[in-house]
Amino acid sequence: MVRSIFIAISGFLFISCQGFGQDTIPLSRQDALQKASESNLQIKIAQKNFESAQADYRQSNALFLPDISVSHTGIFTTNPLMAFGSKLNQERLTASDFNPELLNNPDKTENFASRIDVLQPIFNLDGLLERQAAKAKSEAYALQTERTREYLVLDITKAYMQLQVAYETAKVLENSIIATKANLKLTENYFNQGMLQKSDLLAMQVRMTEIENQLLYARSSVRNTSDYLSFLFNEEGGAKVYKPSEELTENVVSDKASASFSESRKDIQAMEKSLEAHKKLMHSSKMRFLPRLNAFGSYELYDKEIFNASANGYTVGAQLSWNLFDGYKSIGKKQKTKADYKKSELELDQYKAQSRLEFDKTNRQLNDAENKLNLSKSAFEQSKEAYRIVKNRFEQGLEKSSDLLITETKMLQKELEQLQAIFEYSYTRQYLQFITN
Repeated sequence: MVRSIFIAISGFLFISCQGFGQDTIPLSRQDALQKASESNLQIKIAQKNFESAQADYRQSNALFLPDISVSHTGIFTTNPLMAFGSKLNQERLTASDFNPELLNNPDKTENFASRIDVLQPIFNLDGLLERQAAKAKSEAYALQTERTREYLVLDITKAYMQLQVAYETAKVLENSIIATKANLKLTENYFNQGMLQKSDLLAMQVRMTEIENQLLYARSSVRNTSDYLSFLFNEEGGAKVYKPSEELTENVVSDKASASFSESRKDIQAMEKSLEAHKKLMHSSKMRFLPRLNAFGSYELYDKEIFNASANGYTVGAQLSWNLFDGYKSIGKKQKTKADYKKSELELDQYKAQSRLEFDKTNRQLNDAENKLNLSKSAFEQSKEAYRIVKNRFEQGLEKSSDLLITETKMLQKELEQLQAIFEYSYTRQYLQFITN
């Protein structure tokens, strides 16, 4: 039975190593950041949001540039007024056209007109403020795009460290299986000599199965994290298994005095720009009650034949318009923009307060993570020494197999806890840096 377990475990380790060896792709943290920055979908979405906001701002150029349109119209009419006006525009009226009979019952008249219209805004104060709001919105999206890139760096760093932990965990468990196999063989010898009971041998076999299951979970974690990295790289998941080319290190930084909360973060700046845009829109809604001044002009070409121009004329003028009442539409818009501005102001205050709270919380978490790292390192060293002592005594027949199992389990637990403590400290430090920049 024990021999069968040895064969099964050896086959399992061989298959696992072979499976990862064939599809494993070495990956450094810098390469991961580079791949994500080039292909990540979230970055592309943020960039398109910025381009959309830029396009909205470019539309406001209409506030300064003329609106020019060209048209060509052809009519056939027996309407007295239209027929007389068409001949007049074509500059071909004669004395006979004033005959009352012809004026009242004209023949079919053709008229073809080419027209160029120009509308030039001169003074639209509400439009100027809307343009400034569009610019602030564009700047807000630019800042949001930069913040998205910063968050992607954090997300990639976290996933890369999770991959490192998964591989280190698998390595620890593989070493544990080798040690447990040796203990199992020794237990079998003692059992065959009648020095141990059947329950001791079964307990050791159960322990072997437990470690094997833990290794399966570690292998799954490697694949899951590789799939997530593929998602961040905008690649098809499941086809690749990444292996970090850098080892997971502690890198404890004792000097944390430089960490401080700053309102110059890109996300806070973006919200401030959004607040500025709402403020401009609020002022713009007030300016809708002021008059607008626009210039206009047109140039016309007329003929009774299509695409000819025997006569022409132009019109130039200016219009001062003042919308005194539009059914409460302007008043309602003014109230809405004011409410949106106040809401945006409150959201900014709330976000700043939450950010300060998160900063203080993360600072404390970093201190806790550092203490946990130091304690877990000490606990692992102590458990490793305890295991060494108990194992030596067990080999000499001075300890029970249950004692060996307890110390071995404790040592493995402390080693895995140390890996998790390294990850928690490293990620918390990275996150603190993220929320202070």
